[in-house]
Amino acid sequence: MNKDQVKGRVEQAKGKVKKVSGKVMDDEDMELEGKVDESRGKVQSGYGDLKEDVKKATDN
Repeated sequence: MNKDQVKGRVEQAKGKVKKVSGKVMDDEDMELEGKVDESRGKVQSGYGDLKEDVKKATDN
């Protein structure tokens, strides 16, 4: 697991918490920020997954 995978998954978790908190507190801005953070985390972890796949392919 590389740093992009870890950071991305942490960002996804933070975004999910922020999104749910915004929904519970009826704060649309916070909910939107959470969705953005969650999406950003998915992209970053996906990039990390791709890096791992490329590394494995080149090692073989």
